[in-house]
Amino acid sequence: MSEAEKQGGGLVSLTSWLKSDPMGTCGVDGCEIEVGEAAESAAKSESSRVDGIDHKGQAAAKSAKVILPGSTIGILGGGQLGRMMANAGSAMGYRFIALDPTPDAPCGQVAEQIIANYDDRDAAHELAKRADVITYEFENVDAGVAAMLMEESYVPQGSELLYTTQHRLREKRAIEAAGVKVAPYCEVGNVDELRAGVAQFGLPCVLKTATGGYDGKGQWVIRDEAEIDEAFETLNRAGTELVLEQFIRFEKELSVIAARSPQGEIRTFPAAENIHIDNILHLSIVPARVDETVQREAERLAARIAEGLGAVGLIAVELFLTADGELFVNELAPRPHNSGHYTMEACRTSQFEQHVRAVCGLPLGDTALLTPVVMVNVLGEHVEPLLERMAVIDEAADRLGVAPKVHLYGKHEAKHKRKMGHVNVLAAQVDDALAWITETNIWRA
Repeated sequence: MSEAEKQGGGLVSLTSWLKSDPMGTCGVDGCEIEVGEAAESAAKSESSRVDGIDHKGQAAAKSAKVILPGSTIGILGGGQLGRMMANAGSAMGYRFIALDPTPDAPCGQVAEQIIANYDDRDAAHELAKRADVITYEFENVDAGVAAMLMEESYVPQGSELLYTTQHRLREKRAIEAAGVKVAPYCEVGNVDELRAGVAQFGLPCVLKTATGGYDGKGQWVIRDEAEIDEAFETLNRAGTELVLEQFIRFEKELSVIAARSPQGEIRTFPAAENIHIDNILHLSIVPARVDETVQREAERLAARIAEGLGAVGLIAVELFLTADGELFVNELAPRPHNSGHYTMEACRTSQFEQHVRAVCGLPLGDTALLTPVVMVNVLGEHVEPLLERMAVIDEAADRLGVAPKVHLYGKHEAKHKRKMGHVNVLAAQVDDALAWITETNIWRA
């Protein structure tokens, strides 16, 4: 992940947040969510919490549906996240159908597929007709289509959180409304405002487009005042708002996957320590190599955000940890996340099963960690050496006592830097897993 990407970033009603519950259980060893005095005051007469369940006048629980196995889950998007979701849900007895424009998409290989663009209203109508509940596997789904599906089908995640997380300014304001820190920022409408922002935050600082952009795109780390005009002119061509962020000097990057059901139950997975190379996630290390108090605080903040934004399903929360122990939220993703793939073998419930449980209104599963693990991404250039290694006895794995679990996504072309799969390396300690990754030479620079 580039320095710009590391600084980066959905619509949450402040009134709704103020009416949310003052306290809650995040599902991790008694971790509690403190939503704040303003929320507590507004919520006293309207809601209460019992055993980790959010009771907002019982309205949310009454409107939530329970979708039992045997039903069909529709997915907007047919990539690897949809594939792994379908694999997990199929084991529980659900059927799946995905809408994706790519023929024989990864999810389409394990589920039915409607081949159409994401903004195709006719295809969305068909998805609504054939599915009992609809979810999405990535946040750049057309929000208008999602809103239309809410009228014709059951979309427990709604379109509001999509609308929020598709826009960095809206996302940051929503995170702040939930009482969680983000890097100091300001909206930039012209080059003079950019100069004022640079003067306020100092150098370096990061200019970003409010929409679009990923893996370092749509972002500019300004290191010298001479770059200001060029940075503004380049990013302003995107035709969207710009946001300037103070540069956060961090010690580690962490992420936490939180799940929330329509009934208000919240559980978080153990915090992952993430390492990026060339703007792309390379490793997720669990347990994260930080103090236990930091892990618990990261999990508490993720639960607080899930509660404050009224998320249903999964929400991934990426954070910076500074040298003095402060945590700042970098960005959100309202879906399964690459840094949560380690849960597939290492936790009692995987992130994909948990997402299915949440959108179907089932009780959430236990998120306890069963074993230390390191997840390493498999990019296009790694596929051939990985396949060669799979064909022979793995002496290094036997000697180190690790168990590499390979997941390939069924993509047809192994392009350079394209995510093609991942390996979860289970071990007695994370150092053994890291040693195996090094010894294989698959991921050599």
